[in-house]
Amino acid sequence: MKLELIATATFGLEAVVKREIEKLGYRILKTEDGRVTYLGDERAVVRSNLWLRTADRIYVKMGEFEAYSFEELFQQTKAIEWESIIPMDGKFPVVGTSVKSELHSVPSCQSIIKKAVVTRLGEFYMSDKMQGKDFTGSLQEDGAEYRIRFAALKNKFVLMLDASGIGLHKRGYRVKDVEAPMKETLAAALVQLSFYRADRPLVDLTCGSGTILIEAAMIERNIAPGLNRGFASEGWDIIPEEMWKEERKAAYAAADFSRELNIKGFDINRKAIEAATANADEAGLLDDMELLRMDMKKFEPDCRYGVVISNLPYGKRVGTDPEIEAIYKRIGYLMRAHPTWSFFLITSDKELEKQLNISADRRRKLYNGNIETTYYQFHGTRPPKKETV
Repeated sequence: MKLELIATATFGLEAVVKREIEKLGYRILKTEDGRVTYLGDERAVVRSNLWLRTADRIYVKMGEFEAYSFEELFQQTKAIEWESIIPMDGKFPVVGTSVKSELHSVPSCQSIIKKAVVTRLGEFYMSDKMQGKDFTGSLQEDGAEYRIRFAALKNKFVLMLDASGIGLHKRGYRVKDVEAPMKETLAAALVQLSFYRADRPLVDLTCGSGTILIEAAMIERNIAPGLNRGFASEGWDIIPEEMWKEERKAAYAAADFSRELNIKGFDINRKAIEAATANADEAGLLDDMELLRMDMKKFEPDCRYGVVISNLPYGKRVGTDPEIEAIYKRIGYLMRAHPTWSFFLITSDKELEKQLNISADRRRKLYNGNIETTYYQFHGTRPPKKETV
């Protein structure tokens, strides 16, 4: 079955998600703020959920139209072939958002969409097409969940089915947390936007619960991020159970544990190191990294061409907090003393370059939750190219 799929993304990560989808071999239809639309099939639903590291959720797009009245919303929703995916016993709650639209009441839109889908499915399952099948005259909704999400923007409605369920950032390895932890999807994006590769050391100077380091190890080990969790679409009739087994088996086989990784994380907070250790252990990657309770101001590189990726403390400013002042001073020293190292720093502080007195080579606006941040990229001297024989 040909399907139009949508991978939603945190603002600023659309290009990263697009590259991941293309790497899986699927054709991109369009990229918009917060979403990437592409063509696939049932297997694409499985592979996207298992392999996309930076997407928030995977949806099956069911329809797109303009509606200025509830009657238009009802009729156009009813015209969609919901029965092609939702079975007789399918459970289909409706959720969504409405921004700058005539139909601004979300509860009212939910009610109309629900009524339209119930009407469509009821008519279909009571029709002659269902001869020989039992239909009681009402939809029981006691089977698998086919959550319907609508997004209304300036009177344009997009209707989708949620194929992921719980957000894709929920990998399953985070058993301990610290205050305001970074989402796994954002951490994976920071790694992919850096120079880190397995042949270089990676250091997180303020590692917190270890998310950046764990995601980096998963990327270099080619471990599918969704390998150890479930998805809403695993219960869908259109995707055979055998397909999920095949793709999980292939994902297990694709993992690469042959290379040695050099990953280090430091944090002055004892609870943070305990959380990072527990999370890395749960992910099966504790042997790939060294996690130490240590003041980052004591860190000194012991080799050339390394990479630092760090999520710096938020809500603190130089001149008012001696901790952040000391961190900036140390980072500035490290950059000048070790020009072959590359530094990738995410923070809400827009004065970082001024405080370091060093201009970033690249900047990218990203959102960590609801906090606007900047990902500053300071490129060190590149290592010489290896000679080919």
